Amino acid sequence: MTDRLMDGYDVVVIGGGAAGLNGALMLARARRSVVVIDAGAPRNAPADGVHGLLAREGMPPAELVERGRAEVRGYGGHVVTGEVDAVAREADGFTVALADGRTVRARRLLVTTGLVDELPEVAGLRERWGRDVLHCPYCHGWEVRDGAIGVLASGPLSMHQVLLFRQWSDDITFFSHTTAPPTEEEAEQLAARGIRVVAGEVASVEVVDDRLAGVRLADGTLIERDALAVATRMVARADFLAGLGLRVTAHPSGAGEYVPADPTGRSEVPGVWVAGNVTDLMAQVGAAAAGGAAAGAQINADLVAEDTRRAVAAYRDVFSAASEARVCEEVLGERRHGL
Repeated sequence: MTDRLMDGYDVVVIGGGAAGLNGALMLARARRSVVVIDAGAPRNAPADGVHGLLAREGMPPAELVERGRAEVRGYGGHVVTGEVDAVAREADGFTVALADGRTVRARRLLVTTGLVDELPEVAGLRERWGRDVLHCPYCHGWEVRDGAIGVLASGPLSMHQVLLFRQWSDDITFFSHTTAPPTEEEAEQLAARGIRVVAGEVASVEVVDDRLAGVRLADGTLIERDALAVATRMVARADFLAGLGLRVTAHPSGAGEYVPADPTGRSEVPGVWVAGNVTDLMAQVGAAAAGGAAAGAQINADLVAEDTRRAVAAYRDVFSAASEARVCEEVLGERRHGL
C-alpha cells in the first residue's frame, strides 16, 4: 500500500466503503486512472459482520474493505489514506485538497463518503451502537431473533421500525420516550401485533457483563431488554462539497439529510457523481456497492464522450490544416505553370 498521490487522475473517488471501492473497480477495469481517498471511518465499523450481502454473509466489515482495496489495486487503481477538506472547480475539472495539505486534480469526482448516525441523547446509547443497540432489522434482526427487543421512538420512522422488528420476535416493547404518544390508529396497530407501549422518558441503557440488560426510565424503572432498536437521524458527510455549491438537503422521508442525485448518481454539479449512503440513506452494503458500480460506469461513459469530442476537434484541426496546405500547393503549382 502507498499513500503517494499522482498529480492528476481521470477520477478521484472520495470515500472507500463498498460504494467507493466498487465504483473504483469499475473505473479501473475501464482502464481509467482512479484513486480512492479514504479517511478510514466507516459507518459499519462497530458491527461484527456484514449481512444480507450474497456470498459475503457475515464477513467482518474490515475484511470486506481490505478485499475491495486489493481488487481495485489489482487493476491499477490507487487507494490512499486521507481526509478531504475541500473541493474546488478548475477549468478542466477539480482540485481536491486534503486535510494534511496534499492536493490532487481530477477530471471527475465520485463522492461516496456515507453518513453519520445521530443518536438520541440517552446515556450509554452510543457505547452500545452497532452491538446490541441497532437500527436496521435486515442488518441485525436475525442476530436478535426471539429475544426481548425494545424500540426507542426517535422520529418519523420509529413506528415503521417497531412494526418491522415484530417480524423477528414476539417480545417487542415500544418506548415512546420524548415523542408524541401513538395516534389512535397506531395504538390499534401496536395492540393488534402484541407490542407493549411504555410511556415516559428513557434515561439510560443498562449494561451487565458487557451485555445490554435493559432500559432505565427517568422515574427509575428498569425494563429488561436484550436489544434496543433506534431510528437514527442520518446526515450525509458532504460539507467539503460546499465550495462547489453542493450541499446536503432534507430527505423527503424526514430521516435526515442527503445529497440529491438522479438515478445514475449524477449530482446537480456537472462532473460530480454520488453513490451509497451519501445519497441513499437506506442503502445496505449491497445496494451501496451497486450504486457505486452504476455511477462508475456512467462516469466512464461521460469521459468517453468528452474524449471523443476532444478527438473530433483535434481531427478537424488536422484535416483543416491539411486542406489548407493542399490549396496552397495547388496555387503554387498553377503559378509555376503560368496558369
